Amino acid sequence: LALGVVFCDIGTSPLYAFRESFRAEYGLARTPDNVYGVVSLILWALILTVSIKYIVFIMRADNRGEGGILALLALILQQRERLSKRWRVTLVMTGLIGAALLYGDGVITPAITVLSAVEGLEVVTPTLSHLVVPLSVVILVLLFLVQKRGTAKIGWVFGPVMLLWFGAIGVLGAYAIVQHPHILLAISPVYGVKLFMSSGYTAFLLLGAVVLAVTGTEALYADMGHFGRRSIRIAWFALVLPSLVLNYFGQGALVLENPPAVENPFFALAPHALLYPLIALATIAAVIASQALITGAFSLTHQCVQLGYSPRFNIIHTSGEEAGQIYVPEVNHALMVGCVIMVLGFGSAAALSAAYGIAVTGTMVITTLLFTQLAKMKWNWKPWQYISFAGFFLTIDLGFAGSNMLKIESGGWVPLAIAVAIFTLMTTWHSGRRITRSLLRNASLPLDSLLKSLAETHVVRVPGTAVFMTADSSGAPMVLLHHLK
Repeated sequence: LALGVVFCDIGTSPLYAFRESFRAEYGLARTPDNVYGVVSLILWALILTVSIKYIVFIMRADNRGEGGILALLALILQQRERLSKRWRVTLVMTGLIGAALLYGDGVITPAITVLSAVEGLEVVTPTLSHLVVPLSVVILVLLFLVQKRGTAKIGWVFGPVMLLWFGAIGVLGAYAIVQHPHILLAISPVYGVKLFMSSGYTAFLLLGAVVLAVTGTEALYADMGHFGRRSIRIAWFALVLPSLVLNYFGQGALVLENPPAVENPFFALAPHALLYPLIALATIAAVIASQALITGAFSLTHQCVQLGYSPRFNIIHTSGEEAGQIYVPEVNHALMVGCVIMVLGFGSAAALSAAYGIAVTGTMVITTLLFTQLAKMKWNWKPWQYISFAGFFLTIDLGFAGSNMLKIESGGWVPLAIAVAIFTLMTTWHSGRRITRSLLRNASLPLDSLLKSLAETHVVRVPGTAVFMTADSSGAPMVLLHHLK
């Protein structure tokens, strides 16, 4: 089930991540050393960021099974007696910014993934290029329409397809590696270091493309409530990571032998007779890939409502066994409209890649900061432990974020604008709730006074027991006073 939801986004990154590293604006020559360097950077990004940071460390932090940046924030706020008011407000604002950025990323991820897959038609027949955008829109709309079926049912349908997908990309990559085994030299991180030493600023810009290989990690963490950490960890290390590594190395091997293939190395891995089946499978996988962030957005919204930073939405529980499996119609429809606008506005995966990455890298930085705070407070890590953790992973995260900040002018402002709007909504709603709560508290009657009054007056009683829900137990709920009146 986890294969059909959690790993969809990161699982389809081979469609565009390696290709984008050699875009003309980066000015990176297709020399063997540069190919080794790019493959090495992608490999170690997968190992350090996904395997170690998220799978091993970050996923330890769950709030009653729920994951995601707001789950981290909730765990920290449970230790509020150890936080000053100013520091608590700072942490809350930081967490909300991270959550808002993830929504911004959620609008772009489905659009770029589906576009990348459908653009495979151009590899077979360039005359079909005019169908890419309308076909992508239709596919995205259909995807959002099936969300009401629930995560478990979607996982049962999508899981076998993703199993076939990971098997296919692993086999294609392995075949190319066998043909050109010297690509295995890229396992050494030395080639990534050499790329930075020889290319300098160009290599820094390149991080904006390399991070595309790990953009599904925040959604992976947010989806933990749907399937649990154990199944996610098993699937990652047993199947997903090996398949991704084989495919990226296979693309590198192919480009070493045939540099022009870098225009679309993923589809160039397949024999011509298998191109149509591969395009069909890639399109289906890309549709499924959008699932990770969609379900992650549902979980995030649920947590926002619980924490009082979002209006109440219609949250539908789609499973009788897993409390984390939910569907939020309003969020689903908003994401659908946003994704369609992205496809129509940008028109291609290459154009969208300029806007992709800013939001998710910002969220990755904030996740590292919040986890460090939690490790210090909840698990009592020693100073050398949490300082080492923060220093090491912030260096990586800030490198990715800094490189992506250069994309703002060419489209990166879009997810940032969405994040600003979401952040404004959350903070405004919370402030309004606080003001309303204060007014109601002032207008309410203390319970002692109410009980004394009831003892002295005749109240008409009917059979049964009524329960009046309230967030403030110090006074009588206004609705109770209304009934008494």
